[in-house]
Amino acid sequence: MKAMLFAAGLGTRLKPFTDNHPKALAVVNGKTLLERNIEYLKAFGITEFVINVHHFADQIKDFLDSKNNFGVKIHISDESDEVLETGGGLVKARKFLEKETFLVMNVDILTDLNVSEFLQFHIQNKPLVTLAVSDRESSRKLLFEENKELKGWQNLNSGEKIIASENSLRELAFSGIHIIEPEIFERMPTSGKFSIMTTYMELMKNEKILGFDHSGGKLVDVGRPESVREAERLFI
Repeated sequence: MKAMLFAAGLGTRLKPFTDNHPKALAVVNGKTLLERNIEYLKAFGITEFVINVHHFADQIKDFLDSKNNFGVKIHISDESDEVLETGGGLVKARKFLEKETFLVMNVDILTDLNVSEFLQFHIQNKPLVTLAVSDRESSRKLLFEENKELKGWQNLNSGEKIIASENSLRELAFSGIHIIEPEIFERMPTSGKFSIMTTYMELMKNEKILGFDHSGGKLVDVGRPESVREAERLFI
């Protein structure tokens, strides 16, 4: 299985670091987020990666070169002209991903999620997409039926919501990790700048998108300076 790391974002919440660096090179206990997540996924047997770049793209390329790509095969999906968000970024990288099941992960997520169990759940249940989720505090929640099918989304701060079910739904926070079947490329826009969540909100009406609950494990969204300190406490 290949993995794509979303590393093109501006990282505005991580200022002032991201005024001069990409968020992928933020350091937690002496290791960059990019290095940590390559090593994390490599430990589960993933040896081929796609990394999208935009903000200080050359710094990421130079860092990977200096580390000999950490002994794995890496394809760069260059979004230097325009950051395409998660959906557009995935479409741009299609040529690297369209032949087999693949994993996608935000580079600023640190977690101890067991990827082998995550993949096994996906294989057994055969959805188009499986999303890693957990029961934790978040202003935005995904909504799932009892059978773990995605049926909605809501912003707890604004009250905005999208719901495609009349059944009782459970709120869970998205962990920034997906396992996706390549058929998704036939069911989403072919270009442009858009969020993958927008696509999921459309696809959940007719396609099976499941949630894999890994509540109780470690997970830090290293998007703010204070979350770096939390990550350094949990990830040695």
